[in-house]
Amino acid sequence: MWNEFEMEEYLKKNLTKGRLKHSLGVRDTAEILAKKYGADVHKARIAGLIHDCAKQMDENKILDICSENGYKLDYIACKNPSIMHGAAASVIAKKLMGVEDEDILNSIEYHTTGRKNMSLLEKVIYLADYIEPSRDFQGVDILRETVNKDLNEGLLLSFNNTIELVISRGNLIHLNTVEARNYIICNEK
Repeated sequence: MWNEFEMEEYLKKNLTKGRLKHSLGVRDTAEILAKKYGADVHKARIAGLIHDCAKQMDENKILDICSENGYKLDYIACKNPSIMHGAAASVIAKKLMGVEDEDILNSIEYHTTGRKNMSLLEKVIYLADYIEPSRDFQGVDILRETVNKDLNEGLLLSFNNTIELVISRGNLIHLNTVEARNYIICNEK
């Protein structure tokens, strides 16, 4: 597996400076959350660093990577290909960077949508992506406070915010997000 320096060099070549700054912020935030909630810190750093390694690829390239690697592209993915950048990033992490740990790969894959019964690392990466220091949107400070107090409450709040935003934009809500939200309410509150 590539080391963090090699991964960061890849990101420098394939992401804008702003997206690189975000990725470094997610890595650092994931480390903080992993320490606080008992997740594997090394895995959190790796997943946080490379979670967006496919973010700035052409949408058709993202869909090609996904379809060539066994992902079923439903109508939601075809209408909004960028939602699949997590899945494409997981493929890049595995096939190019040599990441074999399934929890890291799943954390990368599901950082855009969440899913029901998320692992601790998946929750950490999802939330680190949402609240890292360069994020600036209405309600982010409340979300940061909530995540600092209770990981699952923070996750529920982030799903609610995402669903409301997607609806306000007239876009499709990924079924994984709905299932993830419902799972938290029914099983982890």
